[in-house]
Amino acid sequence: MQRERIVIFDTTLRDGEQSPGCSMNLDEKLVIARQLDALGVDVIEAGFPISSQGDFAGVQKVAAEVRRPVVAALARAKKEDIQCAWDAVKVASKPRIHLFLASSDIHLHHKLKITREQALQQTKEAVAFARSLCPDIEFSPEDATRTDPQFLCAMVEIAIAAGATTVNIPDTVGYTMPEEFARIIKTILSNVKGADKITLSVHCHNDLGMAVANSLAAVKAGARQVETCINGIGERAGNCAMEEVIMAMRVRPDLYPYETGVVSEQIYPASQAVSKVIGVNPQPNKAIVGNNAFAHEAGIHQHGMLSNPLCYEIMTPQSVGAPGSRMVLGKHSGRHALASRYAELGYKLSDEDLEFCYQQFIALADRKKNVYEQDLISFLPAPQRAQPTHAQVAQT
Repeated sequence: MQRERIVIFDTTLRDGEQSPGCSMNLDEKLVIARQLDALGVDVIEAGFPISSQGDFAGVQKVAAEVRRPVVAALARAKKEDIQCAWDAVKVASKPRIHLFLASSDIHLHHKLKITREQALQQTKEAVAFARSLCPDIEFSPEDATRTDPQFLCAMVEIAIAAGATTVNIPDTVGYTMPEEFARIIKTILSNVKGADKITLSVHCHNDLGMAVANSLAAVKAGARQVETCINGIGERAGNCAMEEVIMAMRVRPDLYPYETGVVSEQIYPASQAVSKVIGVNPQPNKAIVGNNAFAHEAGIHQHGMLSNPLCYEIMTPQSVGAPGSRMVLGKHSGRHALASRYAELGYKLSDEDLEFCYQQFIALADRKKNVYEQDLISFLPAPQRAQPTHAQVAQT
């Protein structure tokens, strides 16, 4: 059975770059854009051209040199922003203008100081102008999840009528919950004229830690584009992490029977490339790409892994391009893991020698965080240390 295709829109170069301390220069943007191309994303949002001359140049460079994916440029719903975005992205083989306007009352009243009626008129004019320049237009009602549903539907309908080909529903401040977000998506698909003729997209922030869950709920409700960032970087607590959405669908096709164009084996290389460019590594326990994502210390877990990796790994490191599983020797490790590590070093221990070394190992592991190979060798009885096996000699 053919699976429905989910469009993966990556905004690492735009929303991700807005993380404090994560800005990128032109050459760095191009490095990441090429990695995103290798990863297989459908859309690269390359930046916000009107924000600076450097960002304009970065978007233009990506648009000119990365030819397979759609390249999008962000703009406010203002003529000068839209023109600037088009000037930056028009050299792309597949250009897109992505424009946004706030829809929630709190943003309209306090930030923009305009009425709902003015917002609807501005949406109509801005989308129509963008469409006169470019055939691929995405529109986002900012802070959609805190917007009156009836007004949200009205704004989306006007954007579609004016020429939007993709409408994105952003959870701008990470406020919504999965059931609620699914309800919003279903409401739009059921009540907005023309909603079945465009691609409905979602863009979730992680302020309450729900960005991935909300994105997946929206996909099940009918959204067909997901906006993501590598390593989940982005404003404040970050954006929906691309690697988590992709692997959730790969690992659980029974619940998420969809396909994407992402080459999962390029996920870890992409994560490493972004980390290197911005100088910020994912936290060690970060799903999929964290340093501990495929590391095991507890004795019961290590025994299970040695018996069959499926006991404690629901995906292989190789499936995301990661180096491999790691057995971390610490105070929670057991005899099976210790024996396996000695075997890797070239020592085959008797049960008696293993017990002797294990007791010394546990005593040392209680006193320090890291137990090194030299420590393990020092535990061995003198005859063992003096007569390494053939495997150990070969390693040397």
